Amino acid sequence: MLTLYPIILGLLLSLVNAFYLPGVAPTTYHQGDDIPLLVNHLSPSVYWQHENEEGKKIGKEQYLYSYDYYYDKFHFCKPEKIEKQPSSLGSVIFGDRIYNSPYKIKMLEEQTCSPLCKTVIPKDDAKFINKLIKNGFFQNWLIDGLPAARLVHDPTTDSDYYGTGFELGYVNIVQGLSTEKRNVQLNVRDPKNVKMMKNIEIPYFVNHHDITIEYHDRGEGNLRVVGVTVTPVSIKRSSPGTCETEGDPLVLSEDEDNEVYFTYSVNFVESDTVWATRWDKYLHTYDPTIQWFSLINFSIVVCLLSAVVIHMLLKALKNDFARYNDLNLDNDFQEDSGWKLVHGDVFRIPTRSMLLSIFVGSGLQLFLMIIVSIFFAALGFLSPSSRGSLATVMFMLYALFGFVGSYTSMGVYKFFGGPYWKANLILTPILVPGFIFLCIIALNIFLLWAHSSGTIPASTLFFMVLIWFICSFPSAIAGSLIAYKKCNWNEHPTKTNQIARQIPFQPWYLKTIPATFFAGIFPFGSIAVELYFIYTSLWFNKIFYMFGFLFFSFLLLTLTTCLVTILITYHSLSLENWKWQWRSFIVGGVGCAVYVFIHSILFTKFKLGGFITIVLYVGYSALISLLCCLVTGSVGFISNMFFIRKIYSSIKVE
Repeated sequence: MLTLYPIILGLLLSLVNAFYLPGVAPTTYHQGDDIPLLVNHLSPSVYWQHENEEGKKIGKEQYLYSYDYYYDKFHFCKPEKIEKQPSSLGSVIFGDRIYNSPYKIKMLEEQTCSPLCKTVIPKDDAKFINKLIKNGFFQNWLIDGLPAARLVHDPTTDSDYYGTGFELGYVNIVQGLSTEKRNVQLNVRDPKNVKMMKNIEIPYFVNHHDITIEYHDRGEGNLRVVGVTVTPVSIKRSSPGTCETEGDPLVLSEDEDNEVYFTYSVNFVESDTVWATRWDKYLHTYDPTIQWFSLINFSIVVCLLSAVVIHMLLKALKNDFARYNDLNLDNDFQEDSGWKLVHGDVFRIPTRSMLLSIFVGSGLQLFLMIIVSIFFAALGFLSPSSRGSLATVMFMLYALFGFVGSYTSMGVYKFFGGPYWKANLILTPILVPGFIFLCIIALNIFLLWAHSSGTIPASTLFFMVLIWFICSFPSAIAGSLIAYKKCNWNEHPTKTNQIARQIPFQPWYLKTIPATFFAGIFPFGSIAVELYFIYTSLWFNKIFYMFGFLFFSFLLLTLTTCLVTILITYHSLSLENWKWQWRSFIVGGVGCAVYVFIHSILFTKFKLGGFITIVLYVGYSALISLLCCLVTGSVGFISNMFFIRKIYSSIKVE
């Protein structure tokens, strides 16, 4: 069975590369047709500046928020009328702000150093731009739906691929210069400060772009764009008439205003790449050997562990059933022991049953949203050619699965025998989504404070709330009502005693906190490999497309969560601890979530810069960890609920 996993994953990845949504039609150009160049936000990147004397890579601080292309401090050339391009809901949520541009490109008409505009960058804005250059910000353009890219070589796989975006500017590391020359290049007035510097960073601002458009000729003059690369160049010039690519680069002075001339060149290259596979150049697997090795190794460990645990559990249950159902009269007056002894308490209503039922229902809603989204993405239905489609589909699925979440929440609340079913009906579609929405608004305030393009507009937030109350809220109410009338989870196989049984002393490893952290190791291990790539995609505008790996990891996460929570619950019941309800949720959810949060904070390779960046990173990491807690906690609780109903319905209780 294990030998099939690489084949299945390979098939899924191949589907991702070649499958496009019906309706995403290619655009056919003819010679002389206009090719619109659209501009998007300026985004941070995973960016290494240079190597020190020991050969160790030294990186600058990294930011997690982007800036609008036409933000006033950039002073880029603008068209006569700036028009915002229509974007999907997911594209807006993830910070895309796409506009038209003044670049004029016509199919097969090459241009050499065409003037764009002249602009004046004040000294204060020059300081801001230089800071972004030093911290590795990238420009993002779009031509025919393709991101303008740069050619990147991956030494790990010894392959070339197209990395999305290109540099706002370059940083030159100057060593051993004289004091006078350093002062001239950096405009440093105090020579004492310069003498103390060992490495001096000189930011070069890009004001010329060599645009290369790859096209595929389908015959009869039908041409399609299949690739776009941009080579940014920094050229210091005093007039737009000169356009040499050699000479002194442009350094923005922070002591006086700067006159900057923007130019561009366009070159067309014929390519054998067909339109259907043009994204293959952009979809690059970073270090696939580590991913395959880690996934296969952990899969083997999980499968072996699962086989051992299931075998031990079934053997123990078989012996228990044989002993509990034995009708030997000699043993009629012997007191029962083990998990049968707590049959009168195991279905007792727990404390804060309302909150637990809401958490379980909301967690299952998130679980279904995630697994269905990953499955569709792995099959190629969510192509990167449709920007923001994944986030849009996830939001819509989350709203649609409100029916299932509320049905589960009401069913669990009936399972507990909770009396306030109307409160459950109202709170389930409001509590968790409302908390997520408030967190997004709180973090949105910091993005607004930083003037980031990632700030979600108020109109979009209102639209999300409107969709929620029009689509999700009524279906959630319907799910709760159907569960209240039709769900029979409250029909327990044993009766509950009036007086709760005292729980005997438990060994330390089965207490809630130690058991939580022991149990969380295996679910966390199943997704640890993918966490780095997920965070890189979220924070640094990378294209994540390895959904085959992610889908398989999520299945491992589900399997390990079910197994470890059932195993711990069985041993706890055997030691007469009947309080399994909250324990199964906490053991299944909290441990994995804590490890995810610790991994994101302590083991990150990102060098976070600035108070706002730290708040955003910690805030979103905490939110992701809490959602992970709900998902794995609901998996743990539901699997334990059906496990307990099954074993107690299989014994005879007088």
